[in-house]
Amino acid sequence: MDLAEFLIDQISAFLVPEKAWAPRDASGLYQPFMWLGQHLAVAIFMAVVVVCALTAWQGVPRMRQMGVSTGWTLAAVAGMASVPAVVALLNEALSSAFKTAFNADEASLFATIREDLKTGADANPLGILIIVSALVVALAVAALVFMTRQPAIVVFVCMAPLVLASLARGGDATAVRRWAMRLLGVMFAPFALLLISPFVKGFGGALVMDAVLLVVADVLMLRMIFHGIPYVGPRVAGAARTLVERQTTNPVVRGVVRAGVPDVYEQENTPRGPRTVDTPGRAMSQDGGVLLAAYGVKRPSRPGRLTTASAMARVAHDAERTEQIRQARGQARAAMRPASPNSPAATAVNQGGARTPNPRSAPPSGPSNP
Repeated sequence: MDLAEFLIDQISAFLVPEKAWAPRDASGLYQPFMWLGQHLAVAIFMAVVVVCALTAWQGVPRMRQMGVSTGWTLAAVAGMASVPAVVALLNEALSSAFKTAFNADEASLFATIREDLKTGADANPLGILIIVSALVVALAVAALVFMTRQPAIVVFVCMAPLVLASLARGGDATAVRRWAMRLLGVMFAPFALLLISPFVKGFGGALVMDAVLLVVADVLMLRMIFHGIPYVGPRVAGAARTLVERQTTNPVVRGVVRAGVPDVYEQENTPRGPRTVDTPGRAMSQDGGVLLAAYGVKRPSRPGRLTTASAMARVAHDAERTEQIRQARGQARAAMRPASPNSPAATAVNQGGARTPNPRSAPPSGPSNP
């Protein structure tokens, strides 16, 4: 029981730590990025002023553009200094909310496990061993989430000045929205465990069912890493699935990891079909293109295509279906093609019954000569 309590505490500490690696203020790590972002915003603002002065003959539109650029430049410069503190406060709020939701509420998974360890119907050595094994697996997944979230938060915080500086061009918030959605997705990833809370009350009361729900929580966390955390998630989750499939032949375990990490094909550019994800490099390139577009620099986009490995995997996966489609098309063409006299089908029909006269060789109908 003490081991299970220790594992639960460690899982909570890994999922949402009280302190994030991101700086709380303009420290030595964040200061160079903020200096670069502020000077970049001022340089963009001066460029806008010069352009507006050279095209002042256009009147009100240019004056409006200069006013909008002035306001957004001030907002961007002021916002750069507040990003680390806002992220730190948000991380503390998420940590408090996570611990409150999973410890205070009796319907939460961890609270139910603690209660079932004491009064569960199968609180015997075997049941305790099962739940401890599930907690060990959950601890490994929580460590994976921790090692993905913390560097990602640091990267997003350090990128904030460069992203906010793009607002000085005239309020183009496309890059800012993309950056904010990625950052919030990384920070809120552990709350995927809340999705199983409605099932805890109905299926709780036994350590075996708690272990099953904990495995389902691991699957949800893997899926959140796969879809929610950018760049690193798909490859890390895929590597974890490959490792599990190589180490075990149990169909149940393989079904669980396949449900958590489905088969996808990496696509090098824009998606053209379902169940495709961008490669990490292509996803970073797309975000860079959005940021450069906010600065007014347009990058030529390459056509979407699958990577070599994904194309080979897709061809191998669809080989049987492709062969069935080819055979069906061949049969359809053969059925629609008119049968010639020398064809095997026509010969078989003629041998079985009366010979069919050829309309081209038949004599013309009409009155015969005397």
